[in-house]
Amino acid sequence: MTAQSRAASRSLATVTDAPVTPKPQVPERIVKKEDGQKVAIHTTILLNRNPILTRTPTAFEKAYYAYQAKIERALHNPLPYDFYFKPGTQLELQFDKEEEERERLAFGKSATPSPRVKTEEELRATDEDNADALAALESQQQEDSVKLLPREHESDRTGDVKSLNRQGQRNVYLLVQAKDEAGKKSWMFPHAPVNTRENLFENVQNHLRSPFGIGMDTWVASKKPIGVHRTSSAAKTKENDAFFFYKAHILAGQVRPDGKNVLDFAWLTKEEIKIRVDQSYWDSVKDMISDF
Repeated sequence: MTAQSRAASRSLATVTDAPVTPKPQVPERIVKKEDGQKVAIHTTILLNRNPILTRTPTAFEKAYYAYQAKIERALHNPLPYDFYFKPGTQLELQFDKEEEERERLAFGKSATPSPRVKTEEELRATDEDNADALAALESQQQEDSVKLLPREHESDRTGDVKSLNRQGQRNVYLLVQAKDEAGKKSWMFPHAPVNTRENLFENVQNHLRSPFGIGMDTWVASKKPIGVHRTSSAAKTKENDAFFFYKAHILAGQVRPDGKNVLDFAWLTKEEIKIRVDQSYWDSVKDMISDF
């Protein structure tokens, strides 16, 4: 094997094979306007976790669904019981009990029970075999009973804003705390300057992996921005910033801040974001965020 073929068959260089050279500093992309004012280009990521729970229906919606259930129950075609169930079997007793519960939910406790539905006392007094079958049925139902988890997560009770399980009925967005050039700590959406070697979409994808996105599986919804925020300055000679917003979704994982560029993070609803950011910043982003 020649030296040329050996070099072509190698996959990745190791530390001993080739020294790691630092990446050259790439200047930021700066646009100069007609009035001489300079604008630095940044991308900002609206990283969203979609609702993981169905929304709790309102009182009107509950009344509507209950009314529709009553109509459907009153007009439904009776089931040919004798065709499906053998009289006196455990399956028939189970169906009768479930039918009684459906009647009660549809028409209330004062509703006239169906002739097919028998009370527990009637079943026990009718036949000893029925009583034994009913007791076995109740024992089996207790074993097979499924306990539903509460709709309120532990993070909602403790106020843990870093949990992705909080506010399951709402959209929550990633907000990070970082230092600006003056050293002041502020809350903003994740953002990064765009250098001269990449376009906006490439910058977004790179920033989702660094400095806080190594442990996340994300998806950017579009290659085009959905909005822009511009910083205002009284001095025309001062360099301003333009932040182009991109919508993205987190599919798995969690944020892992590096502690340098990103000091802290939180998953917040629209109302919680409003009280943490500046008013001018909020005016630019409020229409990009979902209320639910």
